[in-house]
Amino acid sequence: MFGFGMPELILILVIMLVVFGPGKLPQLGSALGGAIRSFKKAAEEEPKLINPKEEEKKDQ
Repeated sequence: MFGFGMPELILILVIMLVVFGPGKLPQLGSALGGAIRSFKKAAEEEPKLINPKEEEKKDQ
């Protein structure tokens, strides 16, 4: 996972906890999850918008 091991992830989590506080972390996680979800959705739809005729050929 991008060269991050468990100690690095724990360190990042602790730093985020200190900077943002425990009340704000769930909101940040939710916003990050929503952003990743919308990015994946847009990435899946992108080829359909660029080459719609190729998608029609695959369906046939």
